[in-house]
Amino acid sequence: MSTITRPAPAEPASEPAAETVAQRPAPPRRRRRSRLGVAAARTPFWVLTGGLAIVFLYPLIWAGVSSFAPLAGTNQTDGWGFGNYITLANYQAGIWTYIGNSLFVSILTVTLTLVTSLLGGYAFARFRFPGKNILFLATLAILMVPYASLLIPMYVLLNVVGLSNSLVGVALVLTMLQLPFSTFLMRVSFEAVPKELDEAAMVDGCSRFSALWRVLIPAVKPGLITVGLFAFLASWNDFLAPLILINDSDKMTLPLAISNLRGQVQGVVDYGATEAGVVVLALPCILLFLVLQRHYVRGFLSGAFKG
Repeated sequence: MSTITRPAPAEPASEPAAETVAQRPAPPRRRRRSRLGVAAARTPFWVLTGGLAIVFLYPLIWAGVSSFAPLAGTNQTDGWGFGNYITLANYQAGIWTYIGNSLFVSILTVTLTLVTSLLGGYAFARFRFPGKNILFLATLAILMVPYASLLIPMYVLLNVVGLSNSLVGVALVLTMLQLPFSTFLMRVSFEAVPKELDEAAMVDGCSRFSALWRVLIPAVKPGLITVGLFAFLASWNDFLAPLILINDSDKMTLPLAISNLRGQVQGVVDYGATEAGVVVLALPCILLFLVLQRHYVRGFLSGAFKG
């Protein structure tokens, strides 16, 4: 008699694996504690940076408020208004003349600094020639020479070449003072760009100048913006070079005109007009820095990592 075989009962499906502790979401209380810990760790940093911001911003805010506030002995005595700016606008040749002089000097300084430091940094970063490091150290050694001690020899030299009492001469002097740091920064920027990049461009048919113009300059754009911003700020705010090199009142730059405005009436300082001049002088610098801040930071960090 044959036996009937029954199929074995199917094994019950295994239960899903229990969630690991790492996969479980943290309880709300633990998350709150971690956030409080992070906030407590960052509090000293926030306090320090906030204090520094107050220290640096307070003079600018105070100058801006004082330029509109009523003050005895100024053109703005009754209520808040633009009387101090009217005084500044009508000073001697007019404020627009001095702004134009400062713009001319600044733009020429920025142009000369960018072109010279770009070519110099490219040569120091990409070419090999005898005495390269010695020449580079000699260029950086100019930074150790006091700024004021160079102005008298430069004044004599400008007299020889016929550029004394000219805005072009002032721009040349300011360019010379900016070149050591600018060349150093551009060399670091070029060294941060792999050499294979311009070699590949030359393999594709570019000349060395074409590779520099089409490939390397876009790669070092943050460094160029940083150099240009530094050159503009230094030339726009410089007081000592125009004071020594400029004799005519209609060729004065804006900082020199504001300084002369302070004591125009029997040595009495017109603080309202002076603060208005400070606002006019600082406004382009603040706007440029805010617009170019991202490139400015990238330019300083361009040599931190080489790849």
